[in-house]
Amino acid sequence: MDLTGRTALVTGAAGGIGRACALRLAAAGAKVRAVDRDAAGLEELADAARGAAGGVEPQVLDLTDLDAAEQAAAGTDVLVNNAGLQLVRPLQEFPPDVFHTVLTVMLEAPFRLIRGALPHMYGQGWGRIVNISSVHGLRASPYKSAYVAAKHGLEGLSKTAALEGAAHGVTSNCVNPGYVRTPLVERQIADQARAHGIPEERVLSEVLLQDSAMKRLLEPEEVAEAVAYLCTPQASFVTGTSLVLDGGWTAH
Repeated sequence: MDLTGRTALVTGAAGGIGRACALRLAAAGAKVRAVDRDAAGLEELADAARGAAGGVEPQVLDLTDLDAAEQAAAGTDVLVNNAGLQLVRPLQEFPPDVFHTVLTVMLEAPFRLIRGALPHMYGQGWGRIVNISSVHGLRASPYKSAYVAAKHGLEGLSKTAALEGAAHGVTSNCVNPGYVRTPLVERQIADQARAHGIPEERVLSEVLLQDSAMKRLLEPEEVAEAVAYLCTPQASFVTGTSLVLDGGWTAH
Protein backbone atom coordinates (compact mmCIF):
# COMPACT_ATOMS: atom_id res chain seq x y z
CA MET A 1 0.00 0.00 0.00
CA ASP A 2 1.38 3.38 -1.02
CA LEU A 3 -0.56 6.43 0.14
CA THR A 4 2.16 8.93 -0.70
CA GLY A 5 0.55 12.26 -1.52
CA ARG A 6 -2.75 11.29 0.10
CA THR A 7 -4.33 13.00 3.09
CA ALA A 8 -6.04 10.84 5.68
CA LEU A 9 -8.21 11.95 8.60
CA VAL A 10 -8.60 9.67 11.62
CA THR A 11 -10.96 10.55 14.46
CA GLY A 12 -10.35 9.36 18.00
CA ALA A 13 -6.69 9.17 17.04
CA ALA A 14 -5.08 9.74 20.44
CA GLY A 15 -5.41 6.13 21.58
CA GLY A 16 -6.56 2.61 20.87
CA ILE A 17 -7.76 1.76 17.37
CA GLY A 18 -7.50 5.34 16.14
CA ARG A 19 -3.86 5.62 17.17
CA ALA A 20 -3.01 2.34 15.46
CA CYS A 21 -4.80 3.45 12.27
CA ALA A 22 -3.03 6.81 12.24
CA LEU A 23 0.38 5.16 12.60
CA ARG A 24 -0.40 2.55 9.93
CA LEU A 25 -1.57 5.12 7.38
CA ALA A 26 1.38 7.40 8.12
CA ALA A 27 3.73 4.44 7.60
CA ALA A 28 2.13 3.99 4.17
CA GLY A 29 3.00 7.56 3.25
CA ALA A 30 -0.21 9.42 4.07
CA LYS A 31 -0.29 12.80 5.72
CA VAL A 32 -2.59 12.02 8.64
CA ARG A 33 -4.83 14.58 10.28
CA ALA A 34 -5.17 13.09 13.76
CA VAL A 35 -8.35 14.35 15.43
CA ASP A 36 -9.15 13.95 19.12
CA ARG A 37 -10.09 15.88 22.24
CA ASP A 38 -6.94 14.61 23.99
CA ALA A 39 -4.18 17.10 23.18
CA ALA A 40 -1.52 15.25 25.16
CA GLY A 41 -2.38 11.95 23.49
CA LEU A 42 -2.14 13.57 20.08
CA GLU A 43 1.30 14.97 20.83
CA GLU A 44 2.48 11.53 21.93
CA LEU A 45 1.09 10.09 18.69
CA ALA A 46 2.94 12.71 16.64
CA ASP A 47 6.18 11.80 18.42
CA ALA A 48 5.58 8.09 17.74
CA ALA A 49 5.04 8.82 14.04
CA ARG A 50 8.33 10.66 13.56
CA GLY A 51 10.30 8.89 10.87
CA ALA A 52 7.20 7.47 9.17
CA ALA A 53 6.97 7.83 5.41
CA GLY A 54 4.08 10.24 5.89
CA GLY A 55 3.40 12.33 8.95
CA VAL A 56 0.87 13.10 11.64
CA GLU A 57 -0.72 16.51 12.09
CA PRO A 58 -2.48 16.72 15.49
CA GLN A 59 -5.81 18.53 15.51
CA VAL A 60 -7.62 19.00 18.81
CA LEU A 61 -11.34 18.85 18.09
CA ASP A 62 -14.48 17.93 19.99
CA LEU A 63 -16.74 16.12 17.51
CA THR A 64 -19.87 17.47 19.17
CA ASP A 65 -18.92 20.66 17.30
CA LEU A 66 -20.46 19.33 14.12
CA ASP A 67 -19.71 22.35 11.92
CA ALA A 68 -16.02 22.17 12.86
CA ALA A 69 -16.00 18.42 12.18
CA GLU A 70 -17.36 18.92 8.68
CA GLN A 71 -14.84 21.65 7.95
CA ALA A 72 -11.98 19.48 9.22
CA ALA A 73 -12.75 16.81 6.61
CA ALA A 74 -12.33 19.11 3.60
CA GLY A 75 -9.61 17.91 1.24
CA THR A 76 -9.48 14.42 2.74
CA ASP A 77 -8.65 11.41 0.55
CA VAL A 78 -9.06 8.75 3.26
CA LEU A 79 -11.54 9.18 6.11
CA VAL A 80 -11.51 6.86 9.11
CA ASN A 81 -14.50 7.45 11.40
CA ASN A 82 -13.30 5.85 14.63
CA ALA A 83 -14.12 8.07 17.61
CA GLY A 84 -16.48 6.53 20.13
CA LEU A 85 -17.61 6.40 23.73
CA GLN A 86 -19.47 3.89 25.82
CA LEU A 87 -21.72 3.76 28.86
CA VAL A 88 -23.16 0.52 30.22
CA ARG A 89 -26.56 1.03 31.88
CA PRO A 90 -30.03 -0.54 31.74
CA LEU A 91 -32.38 1.36 29.43
CA GLN A 92 -34.52 2.73 32.24
CA GLU A 93 -31.40 4.13 33.94
CA PHE A 94 -29.60 5.38 30.81
CA PRO A 95 -29.09 9.18 31.02
CA PRO A 96 -30.80 10.87 28.05
CA ASP A 97 -28.01 13.44 27.72
CA VAL A 98 -25.41 10.68 27.39
CA PHE A 99 -27.56 8.90 24.80
CA HIS A 100 -27.69 12.14 22.82
CA THR A 101 -23.92 12.65 23.07
CA VAL A 102 -23.15 9.09 21.95
CA LEU A 103 -25.39 9.44 18.89
CA THR A 104 -23.86 12.84 18.10
CA VAL A 105 -20.24 11.66 18.26
CA MET A 106 -20.71 8.22 16.74
CA LEU A 107 -23.37 8.79 14.07
CA GLU A 108 -24.06 12.44 13.35
CA ALA A 109 -20.37 13.45 13.36
CA PRO A 110 -19.45 10.68 10.86
CA PHE A 111 -22.25 11.96 8.61
CA ARG A 112 -20.85 15.49 8.79
CA LEU A 113 -17.28 14.28 8.23
CA ILE A 114 -18.35 12.27 5.17
CA ARG A 115 -20.30 15.27 3.93
CA GLY A 116 -17.20 17.43 4.28
CA ALA A 117 -14.89 14.93 2.58
CA LEU A 118 -17.00 13.95 -0.43
CA PRO A 119 -16.61 17.08 -2.61
CA HIS A 120 -12.83 16.57 -2.78
CA MET A 121 -13.14 12.80 -3.22
CA TYR A 122 -15.72 13.17 -5.99
CA GLY A 123 -13.69 15.88 -7.68
CA GLN A 124 -10.62 13.63 -8.04
CA GLY A 125 -12.52 10.40 -8.68
CA TRP A 126 -11.00 8.54 -5.71
CA GLY A 127 -11.72 8.23 -2.02
CA ARG A 128 -11.81 5.74 0.83
CA ILE A 129 -14.27 5.95 3.72
CA VAL A 130 -13.71 3.45 6.51
CA ASN A 131 -16.14 3.46 9.41
CA ILE A 132 -15.00 1.67 12.55
CA SER A 133 -18.22 -0.04 13.49
CA SER A 134 -18.34 -3.02 15.81
CA VAL A 135 -19.80 -6.45 16.19
CA HIS A 136 -22.48 -4.34 17.92
CA GLY A 137 -23.30 -2.89 14.53
CA LEU A 138 -24.54 -6.38 13.65
CA ARG A 139 -25.63 -7.76 17.04
CA ALA A 140 -27.08 -6.22 20.19
CA SER A 141 -26.04 -6.66 23.79
CA PRO A 142 -27.92 -5.68 26.95
CA TYR A 143 -27.19 -2.37 28.67
CA LYS A 144 -25.60 -0.71 25.61
CA SER A 145 -28.60 1.00 24.00
CA ALA A 146 -26.79 4.13 22.80
CA TYR A 147 -23.70 2.33 21.48
CA VAL A 148 -25.71 -0.36 19.68
CA ALA A 149 -28.09 2.21 18.18
CA ALA A 150 -25.19 4.37 16.97
CA LYS A 151 -23.29 1.46 15.41
CA HIS A 152 -26.39 0.10 13.68
CA GLY A 153 -26.99 3.58 12.26
CA LEU A 154 -23.36 3.82 11.14
CA GLU A 155 -23.79 0.61 9.15
CA GLY A 156 -26.68 2.16 7.21
CA LEU A 157 -24.84 5.44 6.68
CA SER A 158 -21.82 3.56 5.33
CA LYS A 159 -23.92 1.56 2.86
CA THR A 160 -25.64 4.71 1.61
CA ALA A 161 -22.28 6.42 1.10
CA ALA A 162 -21.12 3.34 -0.85
CA LEU A 163 -24.10 3.43 -3.19
CA GLU A 164 -23.76 7.15 -3.85
CA GLY A 165 -19.97 7.11 -4.12
CA ALA A 166 -19.53 4.16 -6.46
CA ALA A 167 -19.88 6.24 -9.62
CA HIS A 168 -17.21 8.61 -8.31
CA GLY A 169 -14.49 6.10 -7.39
CA VAL A 170 -15.28 6.33 -3.68
CA THR A 171 -15.69 3.23 -1.53
CA SER A 172 -17.30 3.11 1.90
CA ASN A 173 -17.07 0.17 4.26
CA CYS A 174 -17.32 -0.75 7.91
CA VAL A 175 -14.75 -2.64 9.94
CA ASN A 176 -16.45 -4.58 12.73
CA PRO A 177 -14.15 -5.63 15.58
CA GLY A 178 -15.13 -7.65 18.58
CA TYR A 179 -13.62 -6.54 21.87
CA VAL A 180 -10.31 -4.77 21.31
CA ARG A 181 -7.57 -4.15 23.86
CA THR A 182 -8.26 -0.43 24.25
CA PRO A 183 -8.89 1.98 27.14
CA LEU A 184 -12.58 2.06 26.08
CA VAL A 185 -12.91 -1.68 26.72
CA GLU A 186 -10.85 -1.56 29.90
CA ARG A 187 -13.15 1.13 31.30
CA GLN A 188 -16.18 -1.06 30.60
CA ILE A 189 -15.18 -3.83 32.97
CA ALA A 190 -16.34 -2.11 36.16
CA ASP A 191 -19.60 -1.01 34.52
CA GLN A 192 -20.23 -4.52 33.20
CA ALA A 193 -19.52 -6.04 36.60
CA ARG A 194 -22.05 -3.73 38.21
CA ALA A 195 -24.69 -4.23 35.50
CA HIS A 196 -24.40 -8.03 35.55
CA GLY A 197 -23.85 -8.35 39.28
CA ILE A 198 -20.57 -10.28 39.00
CA PRO A 199 -16.97 -9.63 40.10
CA GLU A 200 -14.76 -7.69 37.67
CA GLU A 201 -12.41 -10.65 37.17
CA ARG A 202 -15.28 -12.66 35.65
CA VAL A 203 -16.34 -9.98 33.16
CA LEU A 204 -13.79 -10.82 30.46
CA SER A 205 -14.57 -14.54 30.23
CA GLU A 206 -18.27 -14.54 31.10
CA VAL A 207 -19.46 -11.33 29.41
CA LEU A 208 -17.05 -9.78 26.92
CA LEU A 209 -15.75 -13.00 25.35
CA GLN A 210 -18.72 -15.27 26.06
CA ASP A 211 -19.85 -15.38 22.41
CA SER A 212 -16.38 -15.30 20.84
CA ALA A 213 -14.88 -18.58 19.65
CA MET A 214 -11.42 -17.04 20.09
CA LYS A 215 -10.96 -16.27 23.76
CA ARG A 216 -8.71 -13.24 23.53
CA LEU A 217 -8.97 -9.54 22.96
CA LEU A 218 -8.25 -8.21 19.47
CA GLU A 219 -5.20 -5.96 19.17
CA PRO A 220 -5.59 -2.41 17.77
CA GLU A 221 -2.90 -3.10 15.17
CA GLU A 222 -4.99 -5.96 13.76
CA VAL A 223 -7.87 -3.56 13.18
CA ALA A 224 -5.50 -1.05 11.57
CA GLU A 225 -4.39 -3.69 9.06
CA ALA A 226 -8.01 -4.25 8.03
CA VAL A 227 -8.40 -0.50 7.55
CA ALA A 228 -5.21 -0.42 5.49
CA TYR A 229 -6.43 -3.27 3.27
CA LEU A 230 -9.55 -1.30 2.36
CA CYS A 231 -7.29 1.48 1.03
CA THR A 232 -5.33 -0.80 -1.30
CA PRO A 233 -5.93 -1.13 -5.06
CA GLN A 234 -6.81 -4.78 -4.45
CA ALA A 235 -9.85 -3.65 -2.41
CA SER A 236 -11.23 -1.27 -5.03
CA PHE A 237 -14.27 -3.54 -5.63
CA VAL A 238 -15.02 -3.86 -1.91
CA THR A 239 -17.71 -1.36 -0.95
CA GLY A 240 -20.94 -1.21 1.02
CA THR A 241 -19.96 -4.12 3.21
CA SER A 242 -18.75 -4.96 6.72
CA LEU A 243 -15.37 -6.55 7.35
CA VAL A 244 -15.95 -8.53 10.54
CA LEU A 245 -13.10 -9.20 13.00
CA ASP A 246 -15.07 -10.84 15.78
CA GLY A 247 -13.28 -14.13 16.55
CA GLY A 248 -16.32 -16.09 15.45
CA TRP A 249 -18.93 -14.19 17.48
CA THR A 250 -21.42 -13.80 14.61
CA ALA A 251 -20.88 -17.41 13.46
CA HIS A 252 -23.44 -18.51 16.06
